[in-house]
Amino acid sequence: MSSHRDAENPLDRALALSLEGDREGALRWAASDVENDARSVVGLFVASRLLGDLGRREAALDGLEGAVARAIDSSNLPMAVAACRELERYGGASGPCLDEIARTFSNGSARLERGPAEPPRLAAAAAGPAFPAALGGAALLDRAEQAVRSSAAAARRRSGAKLAPEPLFSALDAAGLRALIDVLRVSFVGAGKWLIEQGTTGAEAYVLARGEVEVQRAREDAGPPLRLARLGAGALFGEMALLSRALRAASVVACRPSIVLVAQRDALDAVVARAPQVGVEFAAYCRHRMLENLVRTSSVLAAVRPEERAALFRMFVARTFEPSDRLLMQGRESDGLFLIASGQVMVVVDGVVDSTLVAELGPGEVVGEIALVLRRPANADVIATQPTVALHLPRERFLELIKKHPKLLAQLYELAIKRDEETSTIVAQEAQDADELIIV
Repeated sequence: MSSHRDAENPLDRALALSLEGDREGALRWAASDVENDARSVVGLFVASRLLGDLGRREAALDGLEGAVARAIDSSNLPMAVAACRELERYGGASGPCLDEIARTFSNGSARLERGPAEPPRLAAAAAGPAFPAALGGAALLDRAEQAVRSSAAAARRRSGAKLAPEPLFSALDAAGLRALIDVLRVSFVGAGKWLIEQGTTGAEAYVLARGEVEVQRAREDAGPPLRLARLGAGALFGEMALLSRALRAASVVACRPSIVLVAQRDALDAVVARAPQVGVEFAAYCRHRMLENLVRTSSVLAAVRPEERAALFRMFVARTFEPSDRLLMQGRESDGLFLIASGQVMVVVDGVVDSTLVAELGPGEVVGEIALVLRRPANADVIATQPTVALHLPRERFLELIKKHPKLLAQLYELAIKRDEETSTIVAQEAQDADELIIV
């Protein structure tokens, strides 16, 4: 876990000190960042809110309005929303700022570049000396206010340059985007803080406005966690909790002091009720992300080349299952292949006397391959043990899939043979154990 003593840049130090309650120390670092880099969005944002907390309300409002303008012109929607929210803390009006953000980044905006958005980039380390440690009190506030007001004045000279579209947000029209960003709230997290813990229930999604987080998944062998991804500013995570009640499939920890926007499920449900387009686009975005994650983590889907994955995504349909729902029924034909995206299922074989638990499977695992590949009825029940989201490939599309991806068929065949043999062995052993217990 990092602290402000070993943080990588002035803004890490400013945020860490602020979280520890040292506002003057934080202001020295944040305001010096504004002086050293006149275009620093985050520096202007952090220094402005610290001035507000230290009694310079008018300077805070001026600086935060400048931060909104600079964030928009630098194609940073999350930081623009964060600055709008902080305006409210000091009595400013956030409505006009949120309106401008919605107009600027929504689908059809003249300022957006056409084409796919770039992936979120990790923040580069800033450089430059901090204000002298001896500088404090009114002298510190005066110098910080001067830096903030100068930067804010420059930010209001808008560039009008083309901006990169934002994933998910720029798929919405202006009304839908305005409704969505209206429910986002700002939160500040220190390095080492867990935002999401694997195996827990969740009712929040997060947008990373500034900082870095790591996505991890625990290993069954209790070894070091599997590091799935490191995300930077602009990344959306935790969204699956808003589509289902499945337990969190991975953990997310802050690698450095970070600023996040938080959306609660209840608030988003209300938005979707008013603007159904938001629900449609949100579900489509989550489905695409779900498939991307599975292709990255599933050993079976690793056989598909990256350039072919977009077409593969379109063949699957997301389905949700409650505990005790059956994905497959023993003795019946499978209606397709299932990829477990979140949640957990158990594989159970019904015997003459009792049932045998064969396996418990979680995210990244595939079920239904034995019935499809070996062309026979399912040899076990597959039952959800917790709220589960699975990606379903209908039987009629399976042949189309394996014709295009013969390596995938080879992977599925090997898996089907292995699991079929394991199931037969387990069931035979259970039967033998049962025979030895019979007293005649």
